[in-house]
Amino acid sequence: QLVESGGGSVQAGGSLRLSCTDISRTYCMGWFRQAPGKQREGVAAIDSDGTTSYTDSVKGRWTVSKDSAKSTLYLQMNSLEPEDTAMYYCAAAPGIWMTAVQALGAKHLFGYWGQGTQVTVS
Repeated sequence: QLVESGGGSVQAGGSLRLSCTDISRTYCMGWFRQAPGKQREGVAAIDSDGTTSYTDSVKGRWTVSKDSAKSTLYLQMNSLEPEDTAMYYCAAAPGIWMTAVQALGAKHLFGYWGQGTQVTVS
C-alpha cells in the first residue's frame, strides 16, 4: 500500500518534500497531481534504472528520488508556485516496464495509487 505524506500549505517560493512509502525498487514510480476541475497529470517519474523525467512546468524546480533501503519515494519541490496547488499522488506500475518519460503520459498503466496529499501554494 502506498502512503503519501509531506503535503501542506506554503507561500509562493517555498519548498515541500513529499514522501511515498512502501515502494518497490523494481517498479516504475510516478508522482501525479490533480487540481480541481482538471485531469490528473504526471509531474515526475523514476524508472527501475533510476532515470528520471519531469513535466516541463516543474523542470529545474523539483527532484524525484527514491531510497530503496527505506522503500521510500520522494519529491522535493522547490520554488513552489500557486499553479502547483493540487492533490498529489504517488503511483506504482508493477510488472510493467516503461521509461520515466513514458510514465509521465501513462497514468492508465499505474495500478497502485496512494490516497493523495494536498499541496496548497498561496
